[in-house]
Amino acid sequence: MHFQAAVLREVNRPLTIETLEMAPLAPTDVLVRVRASGLCHTDLEVIQGSLPYPMPIVLGHEGAGVVEAVGDSVTTVVPGDHVILSWNPNCGHCFYCVRDQPILCEPFTRHQPRGHLLDGRSRMSKDGMTVHHYSVTSTHAEFTVVPESGAIPIPKAMPFDRACIIGCGVMTGVGAVVRKAKVPAGASVVVMGCGAVGLNAIQGARMAGAGRIIAVDRGSAKLARAEQFGATDTVDATAGDPVAAIRALTGGRGADYVFEAAGHADVFRLAVEAVRPGGEVVWLGKVNADREVSFRWGSLMGERRIVRSSYGDARPSRDFPWLAGEYLAGRLMLDELITRRIRLADINDGFATLARGEGIRTVIEFD
Repeated sequence: MHFQAAVLREVNRPLTIETLEMAPLAPTDVLVRVRASGLCHTDLEVIQGSLPYPMPIVLGHEGAGVVEAVGDSVTTVVPGDHVILSWNPNCGHCFYCVRDQPILCEPFTRHQPRGHLLDGRSRMSKDGMTVHHYSVTSTHAEFTVVPESGAIPIPKAMPFDRACIIGCGVMTGVGAVVRKAKVPAGASVVVMGCGAVGLNAIQGARMAGAGRIIAVDRGSAKLARAEQFGATDTVDATAGDPVAAIRALTGGRGADYVFEAAGHADVFRLAVEAVRPGGEVVWLGKVNADREVSFRWGSLMGERRIVRSSYGDARPSRDFPWLAGEYLAGRLMLDELITRRIRLADINDGFATLARGEGIRTVIEFD
């Protein structure tokens, strides 16, 4: 079959809308007609060259759509099902999967950096030449093929544009609080960085019943938005010492939990300064893999715990339907995260908006 997709052929160059060919389905493949796809900063890192992937490649890892066809061995979805796509499908039986660490699934970590599905092959091509998959999803396209574990059925009442953002930013932020850190009711929480992931960490803290939710960022507009999502207090990082402000709000000790969602070396350092002795820091942001980050040794003492969370301890088959249900019940804010809707042809303008730091989430809508 043939379909339209946004293809990146060189870093720091515009994506081109091209007609690609999809190979026949393997036994565990699921063909999905994409209905909505979110533009995430990690996509932008590939475009800008800071996250290397083989070219040409179809980006996109926040997607939702309708199952079009399935391979002979697929049992969890059928044609017509509405699904959210997971960028971390897993085999279920490797060293890490059997230890309940699917984020580290060996076929995933081996093959996805090479632009392949879990079996080490691509399904997309043009004129006989391979086109690579991005994070086993490639949702900036009319159709995509994913492994069965990457297509998660959701209620048909769930709108596709809101469903797609659950697949990355929402799961990462809410999951870090509710699943990874398991923040208890009444706890004090700091979220550093109020972009898409940070805002979802804030509303995750609200959903968990945190007693004090302190948002830290630069500028009144971002902090006002953080209050909309559930922050009880805000700290402008440009107006004095943010660590001193956090301690003043937490009895002089620091917060029980600090979530770093800014992705800056200086903010990683601030996070461990702002957590109380015995508290926990969860790193959500990232810097270049080869960059060194320094800390004051004393800030690491006092039985503080530091953990990394890449996907909010996601178990997509459990968590995507849960988050969709929370939205449908009015407890999860998704409408407010989408600040722009575009067509596939406008994708380069959408990424330019993202690069300028404007808005929260741009979503591509398909017919």
